[in-house]
Formats: sequence, C-alpha cells, structure tokens
Amino acid sequence: MNYICVYDIKELPLYPKLNIMKKFELEVVQDTNPYSPREDDNLGTMICFHKRYELGDKTDYRTEDYDSWEELKEGIIKNEGEVVILPLYLYDHSGITISTSSFDCRWDSGQVGFIFVSKYKIKKEGIDETKVEEYLKGEVLTYDQYLTGDVWGYNVYEITTCDLGHEHKELVESCYGYYGHDECENMGQSILEHLEKEVV
Repeated sequence: MNYICVYDIKELPLYPKLNIMKKFELEVVQDTNPYSPREDDNLGTMICFHKRYELGDKTDYRTEDYDSWEELKEGIIKNEGEVVILPLYLYDHSGITISTSSFDCRWDSGQVGFIFVSKYKIKKEGIDETKVEEYLKGEVLTYDQYLTGDVWGYNVYEITTCDLGHEHKELVESCYGYYGHDECENMGQSILEHLEKEVV
C-alpha cells in the first residue's frame, strides 16, 4: 500500500510578477526490489533449512548432514566453539514471516534454523556480550521486514504553479531501502524540512 503525504512549504512566489508559487509533496512507496539485509556485514550467521525457500546466509552447513535441530545445534557448537545461539521459526501462510520466538500455529509454522555468533567474534569486535542477543534479534527483525515486504522508499516532488494555474511536478529527492514505514516517512519529512529552510 502506498502512502502519500502532501506538505506545503508556504506560498512562496518564485517570480512575483508572474505569480508563480511552489510547494513540495512527499510520497512514501513500497520498495518492490529491495536487496536482502543478509548481504550486509552482519554480526550473526543465519542457518536455515527449508524445502521451498532459500533463507538466511550461504554456509557450508547442509540439511542432509543432520537428523534434527538439536544435532545441527551441536554441530554448530562443535565447529564454531562457544556461541550465542537463538532458534529461528517460520510462519508460512499467505506469505512468510520469521522470528526467534515460536508461533502459535502448529500447522503452518515450525523451526527453520538458527542464528548465532561465536564468542571469539564477540570478543574480537569488542561487543558487549550482554547485548548480543538483542543484536541478533534485531537482525532477525530486519530480515523479517525484508521477507514481509516492509521495505520502503520516498520521493520528494517540487510542485510549481504558474500564472495560468497549471501545476508542474518535478522529482527533486529520492531514496529507497528503508526497513519500516515509519523510518522512511521520518527521513522523507526531514528532507522536506531541509527544503523549507533552503526556500525561506
């Protein structure tokens, strides 16, 4: 669903003798071609096994090497050493959503993998270990926004009205790839405020 907010910066005459006025329009739209946040430099590694979907990160772990989630967890600890590890659950019904907490539906949901980070990496990067789980949950939330289509972009248009009463619309600012509608709208609004200062 697209969200359009029209923001008028005062009726400023660009050319007083011609009575040409200006305003700006902010348009927040869904990003229909976002890149996966798992392509970023993440703290955690996300291992997911699913028959129909390619999820998480590309790793050397293979579903055929393990008979259960517990066996996979033991394999991760064996290979990576001490880790902070959280389970991943998927709900698959008219779209997919992922979480570190289980879903109530036994038919359309279940465990799909793990997200983890080694304590060696935590120490090497100087991260507060008490906040690691929070960081991992944040990565999963961002990935869930990607999977559910909660990724947005904004367009800012300059609209001028000439002395004949005709509106002329021109794109002046645009940026996409914001996770969460509110974050995108707030950024778009800050651009409008900046344009207001330039005009005044």
